[in-house]
Amino acid sequence: MDYVAILHIAPIVLNEIVLLYIICLIFLGYSMLQKASEIDFTILIDIWERSVRATHDFLPEKEINNLKPLILNEYFHHVLLHKYVQDGQIVGFIGTSSDNIEMLFIDPEFRGKGVGRVLTNFAFTELKIEKVDVNEQNFQAVGFYEKLGFKVIGRSELDGQGKPYPILHLKI
Repeated sequence: MDYVAILHIAPIVLNEIVLLYIICLIFLGYSMLQKASEIDFTILIDIWERSVRATHDFLPEKEINNLKPLILNEYFHHVLLHKYVQDGQIVGFIGTSSDNIEMLFIDPEFRGKGVGRVLTNFAFTELKIEKVDVNEQNFQAVGFYEKLGFKVIGRSELDGQGKPYPILHLKI
């Protein structure tokens, strides 16, 4: 085998692979799932708020305003956060505990484009998480999870803060 010839060809092949990768990023869009950090929190809380306003019409303004600092200053610190980045922009995120999806929020402009499915599949396949709790009154979220194969295994009359927003417990 002519190793000298291989050494001359290898940089050309490598350059072609890099070029092909760059072309894919340009034409197919740059999407990536990454671990989120505290640096991302201001963007994540903005996505959370816009998503809640688009999907949680049962929550009064006062509840949203009360939850926002709790999410930002407490809840984000108690879950493992992953963000979905598309074309350099965070468009959704998932927060998980050891055995449960604790939060999944998608920028309203990117809903229905597969971001939630990618994040949920990641939690299921990579993190081995099979459960999620969802507000019963959030019909869009309930339908989303059922479409992915989750089944209701229980119900709580009150949410985690003791408020009268029933929670459905689902498992895939």
